[in-house]
Amino acid sequence: MATTQAARPFHRVLVANRGEIAVRVLRAAHDADLTGIAIYAEQDRDSLFVSLADEAYSLNGSSAKDTYLNIDRILDIAKQCHAEAIHPGYGFLSESDEFAQRVIDAGLVWIGPSPQAIATLGNKVAARHIATLVGAPLAPGTVDPVTSVEEIEDFARTAGMPIAIKAAFGGGGKGLKIAHRFDEIPEAFESATREAIASFGRGECFVEKYLDHPRHVETQCLADMYGDVTIISTRDCSLQRRNQKLVEEAPAPFLSDEQHRLLVESSKALLHEAGYVGAGTCEFLLSTDGTISFLEVNTRLQVEHTVSEEVTGIDLVCEQFRIAAGGHVPDTDATAHGHAFEFRINAEDPAHDFMPQTGTITRYHEPGGPGVRVDSGVEEGDSVAPAFDSLLAKLVVTGPTRAVALARARRALAEYTIDGITTVLPFHRAIVNEPAFIGSEQGFSVYTRWIENDFANTLKSPDDATVQLAQPAKQSTELHTAIIELNGRRVSLRFPEGFLDNAITSGMQTVASAASPAPTRYRQQSANNSGGPAALAHNPGDVLAPMGGTVVKESVHVSDVVHEGDSLLVIESMKMEQIVRAPHAGTVTAMLVKFGDTFATGQPLLTIK
Repeated sequence: MATTQAARPFHRVLVANRGEIAVRVLRAAHDADLTGIAIYAEQDRDSLFVSLADEAYSLNGSSAKDTYLNIDRILDIAKQCHAEAIHPGYGFLSESDEFAQRVIDAGLVWIGPSPQAIATLGNKVAARHIATLVGAPLAPGTVDPVTSVEEIEDFARTAGMPIAIKAAFGGGGKGLKIAHRFDEIPEAFESATREAIASFGRGECFVEKYLDHPRHVETQCLADMYGDVTIISTRDCSLQRRNQKLVEEAPAPFLSDEQHRLLVESSKALLHEAGYVGAGTCEFLLSTDGTISFLEVNTRLQVEHTVSEEVTGIDLVCEQFRIAAGGHVPDTDATAHGHAFEFRINAEDPAHDFMPQTGTITRYHEPGGPGVRVDSGVEEGDSVAPAFDSLLAKLVVTGPTRAVALARARRALAEYTIDGITTVLPFHRAIVNEPAFIGSEQGFSVYTRWIENDFANTLKSPDDATVQLAQPAKQSTELHTAIIELNGRRVSLRFPEGFLDNAITSGMQTVASAASPAPTRYRQQSANNSGGPAALAHNPGDVLAPMGGTVVKESVHVSDVVHEGDSLLVIESMKMEQIVRAPHAGTVTAMLVKFGDTFATGQPLLTIK
């Protein structure tokens, strides 16, 4: 039975996440004079967010399932460290009603909406019912989840193609597949279901008419436990690849007054009806003919919350803390001043279909100057592995006008340097000079699949000399640091040169084995996470992995005859699925990987002769 959460103050906040969002929340906790507590997987032991925390505790695992998705372990640590509240960040368990309920049942403050609101709005079918009830605009779609390809085909015959097959539970582009032709429906349905199960634990999907060249627009909302809802800003998030955002801006440009009014009023009505509390985002599609259609409600803080903060001066994470402790939202909607862009700095190769990349960051230099903010989760020497998503940092640029913000963005992107791993920086440098993105009242023409369909991608991958494994930095000869764990808590010890020699002879082998040099953040990259240029040995006919990852489906077997373009394997890396297709016709003579195997970029997967 669900229990409600009473407002009460708290002082110790556990951040149930990693990477740049963990850094963001921990910094806000310090600004609010709260104690920030981190939890970490083994590969995150030396990450920036861990070093910034007041306290840090090991999750004793390396996979997402064993760490950041492990509710029992997270709550055990919360009890051990006497946490009073939990902030889930975004991704992982941030939209899990089960996690929210168990946090509340454990006597902790859940910094987010109620479990009931998460469950209702997290079910996109139920959210569509609420949208219908309050009169929010909606594209044609199935009333309930679909159970078969035939059911989807029946809908498509009525509504017309293209259609969107969407996971009923979850968001962030996971479990969302577009079918433009009838023969694409079976594979799209299967893939959407599989991604939904992998990402959210449930595979139900519904179907919706896919709008023509739609923009993605949204509202950043705050709601308190007294029934009040306020709108912080609108945003445009139309530049996407694989249905996941790359560039966002606030406020959403080139909207009519009527479109803005409809977005604001629909958002308030939706959250009122759902009894929502906390920060949330209402998302909509805006078609070329001006039609607006409700998409979903994200029951958490969004990656792109930064642009709303920059144009309003409102710290949304601190507002989450305040609302969870019983605070009121402002009486009136916020007013935007100026314009802001966010550029997601992902470890992906834009020259090769934005394939996720792994490797070690050998050089890292952030831009600065007026209007520039960087929310980063990495530093020089960090390794990027395929276990988690590809987001490294976010560059946020603000100016008094959209044109000034774009000019500053060009300068900041030119200054940003990341070597050792391929990133999307070349794409961002190109996009800020694209007429379709620069726009005008007549010329702003980007939409959610503009990158795949219209972007003239002439980008090139960096030279091999740039993408290489890290070399250990020069070591200090004065002080060293040992990172040890006491009852699961991360503790840092500093000691002078030669101390270990004495410690070993004194029988302190445990301390000695845990020691590592202090001044560098270099971590040796394992062979399984290879992101460098060195090609793995292979034979003629071998099909090579386009990225490091895991096999989630085998479509062929030894002795199968395949044609060029046939699906061979489905692989997953950094939460993204990719179909490996036959480069030529032939017979499969060897399967070099199987379901569940992990592999490196360039590793042979199977052989076709």
